[in-house]
Amino acid sequence: MVTPVLARDLAALGRVSEETSSESVLRGLTATLAGGVPGCAGGSAELWREERLVVSASHSELVVLVDSEDDLGEGPSAEARATGRHVIVQDVLGDSRWPAYTGMAVRFGVRSILALPITIERAVLVLGLYGVRPGVFAARSVPPLADMLAEQVNVALANMWDYDEVRTDAAQMQEALAGRAIIDQAKGIIMKSSGCSAEAAFDELRRISQHHQVKVVDLARLLVDEHQRNQRNQRNRHEEAG
Repeated sequence: MVTPVLARDLAALGRVSEETSSESVLRGLTATLAGGVPGCAGGSAELWREERLVVSASHSELVVLVDSEDDLGEGPSAEARATGRHVIVQDVLGDSRWPAYTGMAVRFGVRSILALPITIERAVLVLGLYGVRPGVFAARSVPPLADMLAEQVNVALANMWDYDEVRTDAAQMQEALAGRAIIDQAKGIIMKSSGCSAEAAFDELRRISQHHQVKVVDLARLLVDEHQRNQRNQRNRHEEAG
């Protein structure tokens, strides 16, 4: 089941960009499974921590099928997640483990299923591979496929999470710098109006913020906005007088 095309497409999932998210990685993964695993006609992916965070599938019918396992309390993906072991269904019509689920699967044209649980650093990912013919997933082919998927999925999600952390840190730093700049402007306004030092101006900002229970940066922004509004009004009056 492991082909060069599959290996190439899985490796590509590890490349991140501004648009990369858990959803985009899982969408790419399910499409890769559907197009790259021989005999696989569709794929699904469920990302779990304590509860399910994200679900994706190559076809909308498979989202419904995966969701049905929660409602029915049975199914191959649910068993794979509970046991931590892969589950193979060679033919849903000849499998008696989940009677209610079997009817749903047949209704959507699914005959064979492979459910793979992958433990990653922060979560568990359950992958579902679906065939429209019986017996498309051979037991001997599962270990190398599972190993490759575990390796590439770990890389892809780790890269995405690391990139998210970098973006979050950068956004927080930018917000902190912007807040510092607005506080400096407010301090300058207070210093000019009262003739006090920068330290005394900041103490005054902090005193007022505590009294009114607002953040110093929010108070500073209000002060700067009011000062700029007053300056505009003064200019307008001068222009009208002139």
